[in-house]
Amino acid sequence: MTGKDREEGAPSRLGGVLQKEGLSARHRDILEAAATLFAERGYAATSVRDIGEQVGLLGGSLYHHIKSKEALFARVHDIALKMAADRINFAVSQVTDPWERLEAGCATMLEIQLDPESLTMPLMNDFTAVPLDIRERLVATRDAFEDIFRAMVDDLPLDPSIDRGVYRLLLLTLLNNVSSWYREGRLAPKEIARQIVLVFRRP
Repeated sequence: MTGKDREEGAPSRLGGVLQKEGLSARHRDILEAAATLFAERGYAATSVRDIGEQVGLLGGSLYHHIKSKEALFARVHDIALKMAADRINFAVSQVTDPWERLEAGCATMLEIQLDPESLTMPLMNDFTAVPLDIRERLVATRDAFEDIFRAMVDDLPLDPSIDRGVYRLLLLTLLNNVSSWYREGRLAPKEIARQIVLVFRRP
């Protein structure tokens, strides 16, 4: 997204998160352009030059705002996960029953994963392409994100014989791979979430 796009009211794929970061308009433009290119082309196929061309900056002018492509990807990845986490936390905060909280969390996660404009799915899938040191940081961020579901599962009145770690991993594997099994037109995300909870709730 260029400065011109912003003035014309083009929507930001990073929503209002960057508005709260206290960044300059130019820095926000760079992050938004990078997020879009990384999501659409992938990490390996996106160059710093590509990002610079999107915002009208080349060479040293761009590096004045960023450290490296790797660091930029990590920053965008973190912001995308924060957006997803905020959305899920808000959804589950509206209900108190543990099973209803799980259903709300699953429904929101499915909506995020299936949204063609969402950054979360492509960035999470692409993190293995980055250098190992950056990848380790991304894994830590992802683990913190998954703590949302860990807390929800911990609150469930499960049979003591059920391993909550295995339970959570099965649930997250199902949610994270929704794009491989979802077929539009049968059940909406909220209906699928209801079915998931019905299955996972059975004794």
